[in-house]
Amino acid sequence: MPKILVLLAALGLSLAASAQQAGIVTHLSGILSVKRADGTSKVLSVKSEVNEGDLLTTEADTYARIKFADDSEIVMRPGTQLKIDSYAFNPAKPENDNVLVSMLKGGMRAVTGIIGHRSQDKVNFSTVTATIGIRGTNWGALLCQNDCGGIPTTTGQPPANGLHVDVASGRIVVTNSAGSQEFTVGQFGFVAGPHTPPIIVPPQQGVPVTMPSSISQNKGSGQGIGKGNAGECAL
Repeated sequence: MPKILVLLAALGLSLAASAQQAGIVTHLSGILSVKRADGTSKVLSVKSEVNEGDLLTTEADTYARIKFADDSEIVMRPGTQLKIDSYAFNPAKPENDNVLVSMLKGGMRAVTGIIGHRSQDKVNFSTVTATIGIRGTNWGALLCQNDCGGIPTTTGQPPANGLHVDVASGRIVVTNSAGSQEFTVGQFGFVAGPHTPPIIVPPQQGVPVTMPSSISQNKGSGQGIGKGNAGECAL
């Protein structure tokens, strides 16, 4: 076998071996697809595994809830893309904790788990405008890129392009090249772009990231591919 083929085969095995399970899908209301680190793609169902390296995408009208190994949870809004860049958790080895999730588009709500409580500096969420550091919390984020026309606001106008955040409990720290800002319980924030500092906005101008009660209250009623007895489908 030519050396290049041997190298590619070894690389493929390495990627497969390094893709560790990070969590499982617990609730769905539509179609959630994944592109794995090895290049394969699937449509996921309830109880499907979510692995380190996965690129997750929710289609229109789809909410997806994912529970991770450390008991943290993320709910994805419709039209959202999340990349699980890294996820390392061992209950006995907190020194190895590491979580990095990239939100490429859309919106999400997250609740901190064990890692976020014992290793706060090792949990980060990145977007094109800023990085969000977690300090034991329940928080939401919405990234508008000319795609938030259906999101309600007090003015009746679509939310401005940029990153919107809100904090229900705990606190977060939002940082980019222009500065850093902490947000605590009840506060809303906005970051217009990667070179614009994060700012606190008045509650009446904030954009809360809300979820259907069937998802947020852990009472899933997924339909179609989201039913508990539905299986994964390769794409």
